[in-house]
Amino acid sequence: MATFSQSTVEKGSDMVQDFLCSTCKDRKLEKSAEYYCETCVQFYCGNCIHVHGQLFTEHSPHGRGDMKKWPVAKKVEDFLLKCDVHKEENMEMFCKDHSQLCCRKCDIISHRKCQTVILLSDLVKTSPTDLKQVSVTIHSTLAELMELQNNQESSIRSVQSSFEEQLHKIQESREKIIAALSMLEKKTLTEMKDKLTQLQALLKGDRDECATFRDEFKQLRDAIQDVSDKGKQELSFIASFKCKDKIQQFEKYRKKNLSQKESSITFQPNNEIVQYLSSLSGLGMIEHSSQPLTVRGNPDQVIRIDGKSEYDVRLRGDSSKESKCCIRDICVLPSGQILIADSENQKIKLLNQQFQVVSHCNLSDQPRDMCQITPSEVGVTYGSNIHFIKVNNSQLWKVRKLQVRHDCEGITYHEGDLLVTTGTALYKYWLTGKLVRKLHQDISNINTVWRCAVSRTGDRLYITNSSQSKLITLTMDGSVLATFEDPDLISPTVVHVTPAGQVLVCGEGSSTILQVDSMGTRKLATLATDRDGLKTPYSVCYNSNTASIIVGMWRNDMILVYKVE
Repeated sequence: MATFSQSTVEKGSDMVQDFLCSTCKDRKLEKSAEYYCETCVQFYCGNCIHVHGQLFTEHSPHGRGDMKKWPVAKKVEDFLLKCDVHKEENMEMFCKDHSQLCCRKCDIISHRKCQTVILLSDLVKTSPTDLKQVSVTIHSTLAELMELQNNQESSIRSVQSSFEEQLHKIQESREKIIAALSMLEKKTLTEMKDKLTQLQALLKGDRDECATFRDEFKQLRDAIQDVSDKGKQELSFIASFKCKDKIQQFEKYRKKNLSQKESSITFQPNNEIVQYLSSLSGLGMIEHSSQPLTVRGNPDQVIRIDGKSEYDVRLRGDSSKESKCCIRDICVLPSGQILIADSENQKIKLLNQQFQVVSHCNLSDQPRDMCQITPSEVGVTYGSNIHFIKVNNSQLWKVRKLQVRHDCEGITYHEGDLLVTTGTALYKYWLTGKLVRKLHQDISNINTVWRCAVSRTGDRLYITNSSQSKLITLTMDGSVLATFEDPDLISPTVVHVTPAGQVLVCGEGSSTILQVDSMGTRKLATLATDRDGLKTPYSVCYNSNTASIIVGMWRNDMILVYKVE
């Protein structure tokens, strides 16, 4: 067994095996291995393999393209073998009476009176494991956990958003009872904030429990991938048992969450408050209302357009009339406010719910794409920079800026990571600006990796290949799953995923908006064309607050708002 491999764990507990070159490690250097020699039981980097080849001409080392013949990583082996109770002990036995894996200490302490405690080495000879089936269940469970966590995040945002909305009613009541307002307002706000704190604590607890399950299932998924087809029967049995045990735990967790409600806070003013002011204890009643959460939507439900409106988003301070606005991206915030990136005028503009421009901020270059980071903050790409802009009291504030070593085109945010396209490549960054790795590249032409979006389940990436009129679907590690082409899709610009998981893609050259199935393999519908007022669409965004689709166009001062049935 190779003991000279090292494993690192990426943020989010995704396990990544990183085998180090044995020769370099002896010299106290950490260099990633590219080859493994079964004869030597050693790993080699690209430089050391040449020396090895000269010394041992008959050996046949295996490269990373043949990693099935590499040993199980030490980190994975320890993860599976180590006892959960006695961390320093390996699990060597199985108690059939309790259906539990156990180490020697467990056997002595908890299983001395059990009738059937057998060695794993004997058990695996007669107990085959089906890691493939368990792996399918793990992937399905991870997707469902992602749905649950998304709903819990939505509920947290809903509580905060409803809290902020109800403040307006408080202010309306305040105008009628100015004399006694100060004391009553203090009591009411205290009560509402206490309720907010209480609800958020409960919801965050559920969210954190869900996140813990996801981390554990990710570790099991990665472990299964590492031990599959390597003949490690003990590890396979342990992995299978752990997966089934964890799935049972999740089933209990899921049943507990089936009746989950979406929480919010409302404020009900007392219309007779002025008359009865001296006898009241607050401005009104703070209530907690809830409605059922939709755990799973249908990402392939076809959207139907029913009516269109147009709104002018030009400002007096914009460029000359001959130079129209160019809306490169649109983002709808939970508050209902809308951000648009006007590249022609180098501005980010804030619209209210009536699509009026209420604020803007200037950039030193043309903004290209946006993504929502928090309910009130977005990341904007321009040049080789990512600028973070916050909305506060209907004003835009530049918070901070990241500079990277390549051009920034598209951007999306997922679970603490920024996914940034350059036109020919897709990179993954942490929010701190640390580069994680390159996920995908296509240098066959320009604009082959144009814009990107993440599926609602968080297991797929969509990118537009504008120069070759394609929509590419990738796994989260960058492997190509599907390539979509259609006569109605020419020079696709932006791809957008609705809260329900529906995939929308704009064709600039064809002046169309298409809905594609969630797997990225077929067209479900052509939602809008030039007959519907489209002309070189460059951005699209679904507004769940008003059940509408907002579209920005190239060199056009108008945005289109399509009502959805």
